[in-house]
Amino acid sequence: MRAVLQKVSRAKVSVKGATVGEIGKGIVVFLGVAKRDSEKDAIYLLEKTLNIRVFEDAAGKMNFSLLDIRGELLVVSQFTLFGDTRRGRRPSFIEAAPPEKANSLYELFVGEARKQIETVQTGRFQAMMEIELINDGPVTILLDSNKLF
Repeated sequence: MRAVLQKVSRAKVSVKGATVGEIGKGIVVFLGVAKRDSEKDAIYLLEKTLNIRVFEDAAGKMNFSLLDIRGELLVVSQFTLFGDTRRGRRPSFIEAAPPEKANSLYELFVGEARKQIETVQTGRFQAMMEIELINDGPVTILLDSNKLF
């Protein structure tokens, strides 16, 4: 699994002009699932996401996690995180999980997050979405269940 985390002051996701998820201060997670991924990968990335220290303390140092600040979470599925551009000009998505598997692990990630975070919002799986966000910092972190970039 791969995740792009963006620390935000606010964000929202819309489908066909209707808002389907919206958060204030917190993290937006763009989540991609690969064919080889398992439940273990989903739990690993969730724990990293919730505990990564990207929020500032009084001295301006990144010492607080999403859990520490009781921030909000917006999770958006994004199979394009597994786009392979090594050959040609059109990305290949052959390593992305099929929709059934991807949705299952996406739902696991979201369900487990809801056990630990008060506000967890989502996009709509397999929908064309518009995401608006104010990246705070900016802070953007790349996570992979096999390695940290």
